[in-house]
Amino acid sequence: MEADVIWVVVAGALVLFMTPGLALFYGGLTQTKSAVNMMMMSFAAMGLVAITWTLWGDAMSFGTSIGGLFGNPADNFAAMASFEGAGDELVWVGFGGTFAIITTALISGAIADRAKFSAWMIFVPIWLTLVYAPLAHWVWGDGGLLVEGGLIGDAVGEAVDFAGGLVVHMCAGLAALALVLVIGPRSNFAPTKPHNVPFVLLGASILWFGWFGFNLGEAGSTDEISLNWLNTMLAPAAALTAWLLTEWARGKKPSPVGAASGIVAGLVAITPAVAHVQPLGAIVLGAVSGTICCFAVDFKYGKYDDTLDVVGLHFVAGLWGTVAIGLFGYEDIYGEGRTGLLIGGGLELLVAQIVAVVVTLVFAFGATYLIGMAIHKTIGFRVEDTVEVTGIDSAAHQTEAYVIASPETVSR
Repeated sequence: MEADVIWVVVAGALVLFMTPGLALFYGGLTQTKSAVNMMMMSFAAMGLVAITWTLWGDAMSFGTSIGGLFGNPADNFAAMASFEGAGDELVWVGFGGTFAIITTALISGAIADRAKFSAWMIFVPIWLTLVYAPLAHWVWGDGGLLVEGGLIGDAVGEAVDFAGGLVVHMCAGLAALALVLVIGPRSNFAPTKPHNVPFVLLGASILWFGWFGFNLGEAGSTDEISLNWLNTMLAPAAALTAWLLTEWARGKKPSPVGAASGIVAGLVAITPAVAHVQPLGAIVLGAVSGTICCFAVDFKYGKYDDTLDVVGLHFVAGLWGTVAIGLFGYEDIYGEGRTGLLIGGGLELLVAQIVAVVVTLVFAFGATYLIGMAIHKTIGFRVEDTVEVTGIDSAAHQTEAYVIASPETVSR
């Protein structure tokens, strides 16, 4: 097996490890009475998405293009049913699946404390099929709408999204906003404290660790790996620092949740641009992301109940990172691509990035809203009021996050 294939296998394992990290991050942020449910939503996504992706999601994303809208869902059937082609191609199927898993799991944080687990299980494969896979094809697939050779890509230029500013983070953030509007706010919608801060910090650390696989997995050379590695370290470091300084400037205390959120904001922002900005640019990109997201997570109050700030972190930082490429993005290390407006490249790249953002916004939000509303109007997407008050863990999973042992329990 070639060294680059081995690296993709390792990178895929790192990205897969991000989802348990996300479960810890989300589980620590939520209330004790729904912590297990919050973590289970991430693990359910791991199972459902892995199967759906392998059967048809990968082919719909990267298969033979059908009108630029999606790939042929049947393209991978032969390889899945035999050992033929069980080499590099299957490694890339698995690697792409880890991206699809974390993207879907991200959405769950916005609807914490009130979403039916059964409705989530139905939503996941439908959303992957009808929203994530087509958008991935538009941005990354041969013949997709936003790439060279596609309808929009040929009209305004190909958009740049190295590892998922559009496909992963903006898409997840917009889907989260759509579901929040479908389901409605919690009955006690108000600022709440995380029930387990160490979980939050541990989860953010695992996410940062796994993100090196996220941003380095598709690198084509050691030079590109070196740049991507450094940028993946610098952007979240700058965002973390900027978030804490912003909290200070706003008259607050620098908080551990702020530090963890800053890390995520910086990682999200650098994701689309990691191979297209210099290290100093990564610092600027991260610092701006940490600052604006610190304000963005408070925008929800009185407007929409994004419980764990999926919109304020992933949509906002993903939007910023994607547009920033058009401002100070460089050609890649091979000298291919275009440069941003502030680097002397003119408006072409910036226009392509903005058009891609608008397309993603309309499609991801609109399609998710329709899916969510269909589920909500049929089986219901929201738990009963009594379950929301007492906690979803007991009702949906017959367990609790923390069981204090009594003498009777120990004796058994």
